[in-house]
Amino acid sequence: MPKISTRLESFTDSVIRRMTRIALQYGAINLSQGFPDFDPPEELKTALKEVAKSGPHQYEITWGSHKFREALAEKQRKFMGLPIDANSEIVVTCGSTEAMMVAMMTVCNPGDKVIIFSPFYENYVADTILCGAEPIYVPLNPPNFTFNKDELIKAFEERPKALILCNPSNPIGKVFTPEELEFIADLAKEYDAFVIADEVYEHIVMKPYQHTYIASLPGMFERTISCSSLSKTYSITGWRLGYIIAPAYITENARKVHDFLTVGAAAPLQEAALAGLQMPEEYYEELQDLYIRKKDLFLDGLKKAGLKYVEPQGAYYVMVDISEFTEGSDVEFCEWLIKEVGVAAVPGSSFFRDDINHYIRFHFAKKEETLIEAIKRLTLLREKLQLRSV
Repeated sequence: MPKISTRLESFTDSVIRRMTRIALQYGAINLSQGFPDFDPPEELKTALKEVAKSGPHQYEITWGSHKFREALAEKQRKFMGLPIDANSEIVVTCGSTEAMMVAMMTVCNPGDKVIIFSPFYENYVADTILCGAEPIYVPLNPPNFTFNKDELIKAFEERPKALILCNPSNPIGKVFTPEELEFIADLAKEYDAFVIADEVYEHIVMKPYQHTYIASLPGMFERTISCSSLSKTYSITGWRLGYIIAPAYITENARKVHDFLTVGAAAPLQEAALAGLQMPEEYYEELQDLYIRKKDLFLDGLKKAGLKYVEPQGAYYVMVDISEFTEGSDVEFCEWLIKEVGVAAVPGSSFFRDDINHYIRFHFAKKEETLIEAIKRLTLLREKLQLRSV
């Protein structure tokens, strides 16, 4: 039989989604894959109901309906502080996953190099390999997960085509400081590289930290592809509505890639999502407060359970140190945790380039009662481990 593409030998299926499947199999509380167990705002549900009756139900313009792009541009102008042109600087995609892939395929040629900070969201490496590019890893060093400036300079000296920036970061919840972003921006300009910015968690930032859009820095809009989605901001991960914001010379090419990848995002969902994009500014303040409360509740529970963790500055993930519980495989530990404790996490090794397997990742985008039950189960972790060793 003919052989499968060799590029697929370099990565596995998604470990995150695999943990969800195992959690479903054993009825565990799923704190692995990052999606809420609560509904989106009523305005979005009402709009979706109305659209189901009145439409549209057919293809929209491949790069996004005019109304959706106008509403998105209006919202992002306020938050990014940039004069975004809805007609020439936006591509609507099927989630930010497609947005990132489109961005990579738009700027990368086979053999190009791409800088990826480690730990990283697992898709970035797969995206790079699927484009025929080569990843260059730069570590983010615990406990604060800062990068070494000399190591980043050395990476840029390899003349990469792009750097991928996840801010706020998945999986570690890091919010890059303005000083860090300026250092990255200066190197990108000096070495003539693109920055592909994954900013899905742009509105989930823990006070007193603040998110800075790297595209808003002087001279950076011209070389930045800002990727995001509505999934986390409006709790609609299943709607799969993402987007790219970039200069026209980039988007006119990104539209070609997007057109042949997926044709276009769902027209009815774009129409219904207008209700989210038109939310008042207070909505985003309330969203931030909501996740701060969830973070405080969950971290307080982890502390009472005696678990060591890295406190997130943004996003809704927390990395927990399991080195005192096992010296073996973090994948096996997560599978045991699902089966015996009833809580699903993601093994940290899926996020790190180096052989680091003493972290697991939980998320806290859940109802309060879900988090309380998860904490209750996690407090039994040590007891169950003792029974396991007997």
